[in-house]
Amino acid sequence: PQLSKMATRLPIHPSLHTENRVRLVQALRQTEGKDAIVVMQGGATTYRHDTDHEDLFRQESNFHWTFGVEEADCFGAIDVATGHSTLFIPRLGLEYAVWMGEIATPEQFKARYEVDSVRFTDEIAAVLSKSKTLLFIHGLNTDSGATSPAVSFEGVSEYTIDRVILHPVITGLRVFKTPAEQRVLRYAAEVSAAGHVAVMKAIRPGMSEYELESLFLHHCYGKGGCRHASYTCICAAGGNSAVLHYGHAGAPNRAAIRDGDMCLFDMGAEYHCYGADITCSFPANGTFTPQQRWVYNAVLDANRAVIAAIRPGVAWPDMHLLAERVIIKALVDNGLLVGEVEELLQARVGALFMPHGLGHFLGIDTHDVGGYPSGVERPTAPGIKRLRTARVLEENMYITVEPGLYFIEALLLPAFEDAAMAKYLVKEKISQYLKFGGVRIEDDVLVTATGAEIFSVVPRTIEEIEATMRH
Repeated sequence: PQLSKMATRLPIHPSLHTENRVRLVQALRQTEGKDAIVVMQGGATTYRHDTDHEDLFRQESNFHWTFGVEEADCFGAIDVATGHSTLFIPRLGLEYAVWMGEIATPEQFKARYEVDSVRFTDEIAAVLSKSKTLLFIHGLNTDSGATSPAVSFEGVSEYTIDRVILHPVITGLRVFKTPAEQRVLRYAAEVSAAGHVAVMKAIRPGMSEYELESLFLHHCYGKGGCRHASYTCICAAGGNSAVLHYGHAGAPNRAAIRDGDMCLFDMGAEYHCYGADITCSFPANGTFTPQQRWVYNAVLDANRAVIAAIRPGVAWPDMHLLAERVIIKALVDNGLLVGEVEELLQARVGALFMPHGLGHFLGIDTHDVGGYPSGVERPTAPGIKRLRTARVLEENMYITVEPGLYFIEALLLPAFEDAAMAKYLVKEKISQYLKFGGVRIEDDVLVTATGAEIFSVVPRTIEEIEATMRH
């Protein structure tokens, strides 16, 4: 993809969220909440610590999925029996108009978001019937371990509240992307892919990692209209590429890039709150060494083997093990491991070299919801226990495929001293790679009726990468 050839940013029609509300109502009518009212609280305006510095707002994800509202401090309600939707907006005064600009009217909000009615947030208790149960979202996010924030408004204590029904329904629906959602996800992936290509073309030894982070963000916002990134960019060169979530405040993408470094760039743009999550790995100087070549191809072979195997009915843990098999075989073939592949797989040796899960659901959140609904058990073995879902794949799931091969001293040095592991490890050979870093190849993939479609179209083969970096 070429950002310069993108005509305009993708228009978003409110019918995307109207359809989501219809799906939600239809699902709730099959539950004990069929005569209740859904009440959701949108994200609140936040400030930097104890200052008046207002943070750049990004909508709460469940509220966005349901209503698509960009503004902060709103509530929404849906009568399950009738499907009637009401948006509650804050009542803003002259001070807001002076500092923040024109105040939209309820009629303008109604037209913009195609809800049935709009009222003010100080009218919630007067509008909602006290004879009906209110459905609040309350449940565990299986990625973060955090629970949904409590819904609160003046007069809430006067209502009968159900905090059980809504959460599994809405998280279950969010797993399956509608055609309208797929269109936005495809756009986010195209913009992000073009940003990755721009980085490949620009990188030179001697630059700093943050220069490439800046370039990616500039392309995604300046050319694609993506104000937010899906997550903090990981721009890792050399040994930093073995740090799985490099780029945080303690390691902020500021190392110098050296000639010969293997680079790992994990970056994604977010558009209308729908995100991309793409990782590209390549040498800083544009030419793969023999070591870099076999490590990279091992990961690419794992990535492509998984994508070729994806289809409805496939269990995601089986895909993780497939990726491990491919990587373990490459490690054996190149003299870093000894033993039979299946024996090494059962001994969980692969977790030393790929300690994370194969991939995760992707959507409004980078680690999207629905990975472990009731009845789906989390694996317990090393490596595979990091999977963010263990579900059987179904059509219209959107998931990342991101195998990796890393040389992480914090894992390998203790393994050399562990008799159960050391018998499989060729210490002399592995030690030659301890400053190598790592390779990850991550694609964003839609599960189709017959297989998989890759949304993240970037140079992937060594030949494609080297050709891109020469131009």
